[in-house]
Amino acid sequence: MRKILVIGAGKSTAVLIKYFQDKSISENLHITIGDISIESAKKLAGTHPNTEAILLDVFDENSRQKTVQAADIVISMLPASFHIEVAKDCLKYGKCMVTASYVSQEMQKLDAEVRKKGLVFMNEIGVDPGIDHMSAMQVIDRIRNQGGKIILFESFTGGLVAPESDTNLWNYKFTWNPRNVVIAGQGGAAEFLQEGTYKYIPYHKLFRRTEFLEVEGYGRFEAYANRNSLKYQSIYGLDDILTLYRGTIRRVGFSRAWNTFVQLGMTADDYTLMNSENMSYRDFTNSFLAYSPSDSVELKLRHYLKIDQDDIMWDKLLELDLFNPNKKIGIPNATPAQILQKILMDKWTLDNGDKDMIVMYHKFGYEIDGKRKQIDATMVSIGEDQTYTAMARTVGLPVAMAALRILNKQITDPGVQIPIKAEVYTPILKELEEYGIIFNEKECDYLGYNPDGVKG
Repeated sequence: MRKILVIGAGKSTAVLIKYFQDKSISENLHITIGDISIESAKKLAGTHPNTEAILLDVFDENSRQKTVQAADIVISMLPASFHIEVAKDCLKYGKCMVTASYVSQEMQKLDAEVRKKGLVFMNEIGVDPGIDHMSAMQVIDRIRNQGGKIILFESFTGGLVAPESDTNLWNYKFTWNPRNVVIAGQGGAAEFLQEGTYKYIPYHKLFRRTEFLEVEGYGRFEAYANRNSLKYQSIYGLDDILTLYRGTIRRVGFSRAWNTFVQLGMTADDYTLMNSENMSYRDFTNSFLAYSPSDSVELKLRHYLKIDQDDIMWDKLLELDLFNPNKKIGIPNATPAQILQKILMDKWTLDNGDKDMIVMYHKFGYEIDGKRKQIDATMVSIGEDQTYTAMARTVGLPVAMAALRILNKQITDPGVQIPIKAEVYTPILKELEEYGIIFNEKECDYLGYNPDGVKG
C-alpha cells in the first residue's frame, strides 16, 4: 500500500484524515497519524483498518527521520515553525511534502535542492492561504486569457461563528488558534495599494479603518487590512495593478469594539505583568487606567475611551466580565495578550452544539475592450459539528487533494511552491465543489475607489 504520513493531529486534521480513509481502498492508501499526543492521533484514526496512530515527537530526530523515511509522501499539520525540520528530512530521503502554512524563508532556501531532486514541496494550500490563492488565480487567469487587464484585486477571509450559533454581542467565537486572533495585526503597519498609491495603517489605527462587505444570504460584514497585502503582487503577476488589498472578515461592530483592547494596551505581548497569577479580571482592567481615589474602574474606563453608558460597546465589555473582582487570572508571569486570551476564552469558546463558518470574498476589477468591469466572488462554508468544522474542511480538503494528486503524479512540477498554477488549482477547485465549497460569481459595474482618476 502507498503510505501517507500525517504529522500533527490538531483541529484542522479530522476532515483530511476522513478524506484519505474514504479513498483508502480505491487509491490503495495506508494512513499513519503521528502526534506528540497518542490519544489525539488515536481519536482521528478511529477503528479504520488502513489507519494507524503513532506517538511522534517532532523533536526526536531519530524517530522523526525513521518515520519520514518509511512514508511515500509527508503532510505536516504542525505549527508553522516546526515544518522546516520535517522538510529537511523529506529532502534527505527524497519524499514530497505538503503543508497549509505560509512559505517561510527557511523553506524557500530549500527550493534549489528540492528541484534538483525532482520533489514537490506544496505549501499554502489550506483555506487562507490556499483556497484564496486558487480561486483568485482561476479568475485572474480567465480574465487575462480573454485579453483583460487586472486593475483591482481585493481578497477577504474570515473564520467566524455560524449564524445559528451566534449567541454573544460580539458576534464572534474562536474557531481557530485564539492567540493568533489576539495578536492579529501586530509587528508592523498594514501595507496595501489603493488607486496606484501606497497606503499604510499603523497597528493602533488598524481596527478603525474597515471596509464593508455584503454577502447574499448572510448579511453585512466588515474587514480590516492584513499586515502585508503586497506580498503576492509579483507572485500573482499583478505588477501594474492599481488596487491590491487583503483583509480579515468580521461581523460589523467587532473591529470598533476590539479597538478598545488595542487602545488600552491589553493586546501587548512584549512584557509581563507583576503578580499576574493572583490578579482578578477587574485588577487587570484597572492596571491600564489612571489612579483615582474616588472613581470606579468602570467610570475611569468609560471616561478614558469616551464610551457612553447606553453604547452597545459598553454592553460588549460587560459581557466579558472585565470588571469581575472574583475571577482570577491564574497565569504566572503573563503578558497582557495572554491574559486577554484567557478572559476571552471564557466567553468565546464554541459550545458543543455550535458550528463555525468560513467566509471568503474576492473583488476583481479589470479593463477589457476599453471598458472597466468588476467580478465579485463569494464562498461560505458552515461546519457540521465540533469535529468536522468548516475550518477543518477548508484547510484539510485542499491539503489532502493536493497530496493525493502529487502521489498520483498528476502534480509533478518540482520545487517549493504554492498553488497558483492552473494544473494545480483547476482540478482541486472542481473537486472542492463536490464538498460544497463553491464560489458564486457576480458581474457588476466597476466601482473602484476613484472613478475620476484624482490622486488620493
